[in-house]
Amino acid sequence: MIGVIDYGAGNLGNVVRALNYLNCRTRIITGPEDLTGITALVLPGVGAFASGVEGLKSRELFHPLKDFISSGRPFLGICLGMQLLFQESSENPGLEGLAIFPGSCERFCPAEAGKVPHMGWNNLRVKKNNNLLLQEDLYLYFVHSYYLPVNPEILLASTTYGGQRFMSAVNREMVWGLQPHPEKSGRRGLKILRNFVEVVNGDSNSRNRS
Repeated sequence: MIGVIDYGAGNLGNVVRALNYLNCRTRIITGPEDLTGITALVLPGVGAFASGVEGLKSRELFHPLKDFISSGRPFLGICLGMQLLFQESSENPGLEGLAIFPGSCERFCPAEAGKVPHMGWNNLRVKKNNNLLLQEDLYLYFVHSYYLPVNPEILLASTTYGGQRFMSAVNREMVWGLQPHPEKSGRRGLKILRNFVEVVNGDSNSRNRS
């Protein structure tokens, strides 16, 4: 069972429909009581950093999510959901994110990047072998105004926009983050979500055997 977190501002429906298309059992998570029996979590997201943090806190999910991740179960953050895994964002200085990864989200500079937000299709250059992104180069759909500067310790894939290279995918142990939207990226995006489901199933099987 994969839980999809509803904090009041995410593109919940597209992610749920994509997972259901992959014959995956899903549950919408609106409070800590919904986490019982959940094998993995997906945190989708659009909107402001503050609305994401406050939405999680108002539903009493902020600390339970940190505990879930600490348990070693698979977790995938998408777009704002990836950014919320970090310590903070220059969009809302002083507001702490989930702080699973170190670092701060920064805003694209219009003078360098051109149009902000970064919206449309772009390449991901995959940097290391992993279970989520199985190709060296991917072409996925982005919509975001803030980005994560490159941290080699957690870098999974990078993308360049307006001369600014940033992390488009991150990973450490069973936690993944994707800046692009796989649920809006056609067959390529569905393949990534399928890979995540396979990771979840493999992790569940190993737990059942132990």
